[in-house]
Amino acid sequence: MSWTLEQLARIDAARELEIAVRGADGTLRPWTPIWVVHVHDHVYVRTWYRRDTGWFGHALRNRRARVRVLGVEVDVRIDDVGVGPSGLRADVDGAYRDKYGGGSTGNMIGDEAAATTLRLLRE
Repeated sequence: MSWTLEQLARIDAARELEIAVRGADGTLRPWTPIWVVHVHDHVYVRTWYRRDTGWFGHALRNRRARVRVLGVEVDVRIDDVGVGPSGLRADVDGAYRDKYGGGSTGNMIGDEAAATTLRLLRE
């Protein structure tokens, strides 16, 4: 299922998205706020470095989560795109720069962060 234009607009307007990754038994783990961008009608999240712990490690293992921003709460499948093709990386990097500006955004567009790129696919 595709994201609606209204959902994408709400994601764009939100400073953070909250994600609750599903455990192996299907229950939701605690909500975690993360930065989020949308590029070419897809929604992407990253963390500062790739790891097997915390929300990111659970996301890699279970590939299912629930996400929410004001006015939107949906189940998603998680697609680990990593650095992805150069065009995708450049577009996601640009979306992070445009949405979050300077400061710590540099941590979200470096090589380590790009390797953590996850696409959230609506179920």
